Amino acid sequence: MSFLSLGLVVLAALVHATWNLLAKRAAHAGVAFVFAYNLVATIAYAPWVAWVLLTEGMAWSGVAVGFIFLSALVHLAYSLCLQRGYQVADLSVVYPVARGTGPTLASVGAFLLLGEDISAPGIAGLLLVVTGIALIATQGRFAAFRTAEAHRGVRWGMGTGALIATYTVVDGWAVKMLGVVPVVLDWLSNMLRFLFLLPVILRNPSGAMARMRGHWGLAIAVGLLSPASYILVLTALKMGAPLHVVAPTREMSMMAGALFGMIFLGEAVGRWRLAGCVLLIVGVVLLSG
Repeated sequence: MSFLSLGLVVLAALVHATWNLLAKRAAHAGVAFVFAYNLVATIAYAPWVAWVLLTEGMAWSGVAVGFIFLSALVHLAYSLCLQRGYQVADLSVVYPVARGTGPTLASVGAFLLLGEDISAPGIAGLLLVVTGIALIATQGRFAAFRTAEAHRGVRWGMGTGALIATYTVVDGWAVKMLGVVPVVLDWLSNMLRFLFLLPVILRNPSGAMARMRGHWGLAIAVGLLSPASYILVLTALKMGAPLHVVAPTREMSMMAGALFGMIFLGEAVGRWRLAGCVLLIVGVVLLSG
């Protein structure tokens, strides 16, 4: 992977951690907040998409359109699955399982479907990234995985991770094999998710507005940053970066999130999270060659 591609993915991880930090402050707004920032993203990125389509055009095909719809559906299923996992189990179980399973399965998909090759150092790097994610998210408290509730969390986490891997491979195929422009793919996927959520919001629009009171500034920020993060990842893939490298490398957002939590939220890093950060960095270096 070129230095430029690696830089784009690392920058994407930093932007991803930033918007997640902002979204955390509006967590109780729930679906209304997700709908709001999808609306912002759809409006804000429309001029860029229009300019790309007018100047560069796009080779539309039934397969490309199908992949765009599939991307939107899988992204939405991922969000719902993750939310359900948080309802029935602890975040400290669901989140690391999801973030660790996602890049692992995405890498397997890259080998089987995209024909990518991986070296022994690359495999070691992938394992180090997954271990680093687990240490950062759990802070070494692995006893939490032994309870019955944890077993539910593992199941939902693995389901979420499978959906992460699915949308990563689907979107990677769309930009690498079908030539779909990254910003167009992300914008259409956002717009479709907005339309999917619209009937839910229209059932109780006043309730949705009440939940969004005081959170519109955050919704605007997340609506701008969230697509930017993923567009950077898709651009790296379109430039030829291997998906089995990009998928684990973007999980550097875990490290950035831990550091942001320490700086802005006063959270402790601790030796386990610090060890996880080190393993994650070493793993990314091995993966990127």
